[in-house]
Amino acid sequence: MPTCKECDNEVDELVTVKVDGKKKKMCQDCADRVQQDDEVARESESVVQGMMGFRGRR
Repeated sequence: MPTCKECDNEVDELVTVKVDGKKKKMCQDCADRVQQDDEVARESESVVQGMMGFRGRR
């Protein structure tokens, strides 16, 4: 059985997820958590840029 590199648990199937420009294989639970964290980080960065008046591209 494959092992998730994020949580070190044995799982039936690994999912490939792109994190910080790199592809990583992890279980579905870890993949969902990583995607949620990424969405929150993007939204918070957008809010901070708006407060500071940033008008350029990232």
